[in-house]
Amino acid sequence: MSEDYTPPRVWTWEQESGGQFASINRPIAGPTHDKELPVGKHPFQLYSLATPNGQKVTILFEELLAAGYTGAEYDAWLIRIGDGDQFGSGFVGINPNSKIPALLDRSGTAPVRVFESGAILLHLAEKFGAFLGKAEDRPEMLSWLFWQMGSAPYVGGGFGHFYAYAPYKMQYPIDRFTMETKRQLDVLDRNLAERRYMTGDDYTIADIAIWCWYGNMALGRSYEAGEFLDVESYKNLQRWAKEIDARPAVIRGRMVNRVVGEPSEQLHERHDASDFDTNTQDKLAG
Repeated sequence: MSEDYTPPRVWTWEQESGGQFASINRPIAGPTHDKELPVGKHPFQLYSLATPNGQKVTILFEELLAAGYTGAEYDAWLIRIGDGDQFGSGFVGINPNSKIPALLDRSGTAPVRVFESGAILLHLAEKFGAFLGKAEDRPEMLSWLFWQMGSAPYVGGGFGHFYAYAPYKMQYPIDRFTMETKRQLDVLDRNLAERRYMTGDDYTIADIAIWCWYGNMALGRSYEAGEFLDVESYKNLQRWAKEIDARPAVIRGRMVNRVVGEPSEQLHERHDASDFDTNTQDKLAG
């Protein structure tokens, strides 16, 4: 790579782009191998990994169960994206875009696939009539939910990639995406100056979606970039992030399909509520 690169008239895929995820990046869709997905006993079958997008869904499931919606029981199966599990034929059958999370809703007469984390959140919230906020606040809630879906790629694929995962540091893209990331943090901080949660007094799926990306970032968990981004300066965002972080359902949801960090915080697969007490990695190793 060089500063005087001239793009060809027609781009061709000749080599890996480099960086942490080079081995699984490719310019074509579809499965690379045949592999059926396992199916458990519960109405909902989730195939995921505890990235920010994956955490959204497991947190919502745990919040629904904590709120008494027993019909929200789920099996969470681990998809190791570094190994290319998302390119198996079974997974592609649920999500043709080969991204986690992917959900199979088996609660009705016929299984229904749902992919894209925002769509899964909305599907579950509407199914159970929970975490949607007041009816009059629905447009605001949906606006913030889709704000997250549209904004986070600049954080993950932009800032996170060039700051933490690119094969070497490049000032131009790091400066460009740092500026945008800090602008987004300021958008949230200003909104939360006058509201407990994103739309007011109600905790909704918009809070869950945004927290998984920006709450974790505010708490210094993303890309080892807390100091670089000066996250402590966003006081309202800090208050909101810490309040949600302390919710028991959020603590549990962050553990599901997690394969990094403290072994006591890793529950690779979740098939029963008791798994949190018996099947975390520290207990399995012991």
